[in-house]
Amino acid sequence: MYLLDTNILSELVKKRPSPNLLSHLRSKPSYSLFTSCICVMELRYGSALRKDFQRFWSMIKKEIISRINIVPLGDNEALVAGDILAHMRKTGQSISIEDVLIASYAITHEFILVTADIRHFSKIKDLITEDWLAPL
Repeated sequence: MYLLDTNILSELVKKRPSPNLLSHLRSKPSYSLFTSCICVMELRYGSALRKDFQRFWSMIKKEIISRINIVPLGDNEALVAGDILAHMRKTGQSISIEDVLIASYAITHEFILVTADIRHFSKIKDLITEDWLAPL
């Protein structure tokens, strides 16, 4: 199972999305593709800052959100996120709360996090990542 990060979903609204990403998506069954409610929040936030907000958000809903499984965060993910944040603080590292929450879902449910920010997420222990924007 795969958890798609915001930067992967954002790639899909470009005029020319990455051929590598499209190839990966075509090769996976739709039931194996998920995103976090946090990623939906990030997409909404970015859209709301645009002058063409309504049109752009409608496109995101139609082309992305309606085609992917969106997962909520619960108690288990919150506990894992708290552990990640504590570990990061103790080791002098930082990462955004949003990314910790996204990672906590992937870890809790043993999903692979698909992201273009491999280096960024590599700070999080036990998180498996793949970059589908990288050349095949």
